Amino acid sequence: MAPFDLQTVINALDYQRAREIISSFVRSYVEGAGARGVVVGLSGGVDSTVTAALAVEALGPERVLGLFMPSRHTPPEDAADVAEVAKALGIRLITVDITPIVESFAKALPGYSESERVAVGNIMARVRMTILYYYANRDNLLVAGSGDRSELLLGYFTKYGDGGVDILPIGSLYKVQVREMARRLGFRRIAEKPSSPRLWQGHTAEGELGAPYEVLDVVLYAIYDRKMPLEEAKRAFGSVVDLVVARARANAHKLRPPPSPDLSQARRDV
Repeated sequence: MAPFDLQTVINALDYQRAREIISSFVRSYVEGAGARGVVVGLSGGVDSTVTAALAVEALGPERVLGLFMPSRHTPPEDAADVAEVAKALGIRLITVDITPIVESFAKALPGYSESERVAVGNIMARVRMTILYYYANRDNLLVAGSGDRSELLLGYFTKYGDGGVDILPIGSLYKVQVREMARRLGFRRIAEKPSSPRLWQGHTAEGELGAPYEVLDVVLYAIYDRKMPLEEAKRAFGSVVDLVVARARANAHKLRPPPSPDLSQARRDV
């Protein structure tokens, strides 16, 4: 039997104190950078909703810009949810349809194929990053990313796409903790939406990762927070541990800056 369960992970956080710490972090970082505020890419999902809400708590609605960047894979309900979140938070919202931009890549790239779902999906994520930084540069804002701890540890993000940001306000919260934070912030319905990057038709996080976050987060918490030895974790949680470890190792490079060779032995004293 596992030594703890999903509720243990959810209850492992003082949510009010976490809100205060995150708000202080955002406010301090923005002020230290001399920025006017932040821009957040809103998707209608739980991560971007919580990120925007906590940014508003830190800075006030007038210093938070929301960007909605739909593609042809974005369902109408996401647009409705984004509009609802922006209205509830009182923030300005700009919508940029990325479809024609992505189609320009399709026309310009030799050998471009829609069947390369991951490659095409990563183009979409990087287009969104470029748009976020356009408005950030224009308005003297920082890009507040919405990646959470689960996604970071698993490498479940696009390098220089949704991973290309200035700060990660919820980067220390597991996905199930982000959902609980959303409930406490008043976004209960959005907290229950299935996670999906919407990079292709029918795309879901659970389908791509191979297990739901309710399972993955317990394993991640055991390994990274409780420092449970891998063999003990395998006995407690089964084969999903191998899935988690393999993905974390394969994507660890995403969390590091680009490496360069050490030339200390080639330098001359002159």
